Amino acid sequence: MSYSYAPLLFFAAIGAAFAVFSVVGAGALAGPKRYNRAKLEAYECGIQPTPQARGGGRIPIKYYLTAMLFIIFDIESVFLYPFAVAFDKMGLFALVEMVLFIITVFVAYAYVWRRGGLEWD
Repeated sequence: MSYSYAPLLFFAAIGAAFAVFSVVGAGALAGPKRYNRAKLEAYECGIQPTPQARGGGRIPIKYYLTAMLFIIFDIESVFLYPFAVAFDKMGLFALVEMVLFIITVFVAYAYVWRRGGLEWD
């Protein structure tokens, strides 16, 4: 019985070793060896960084709205995939529930679209 878990433990150990090497070893091997002032500064696309206002400054709300829209539609796909896999086994009740779910998500999508949330200024 314990031999059936050996492949699983083997692959878990390989995955853990790869993760530890990726975080600890690969950076030390592939990273820059000569540091200078330009390499130690934050990357700012060639623009001189300006001091931020007290409190960190304000970030446009569009970034948060885009992230929330991504999460909503990502969760939709997470719920739709198992439904598509087991569609023939669930019956009419599951079909009605999924149609209601899709309608709910579509109403939210239409609302965001009409309010201009999908237009990037």
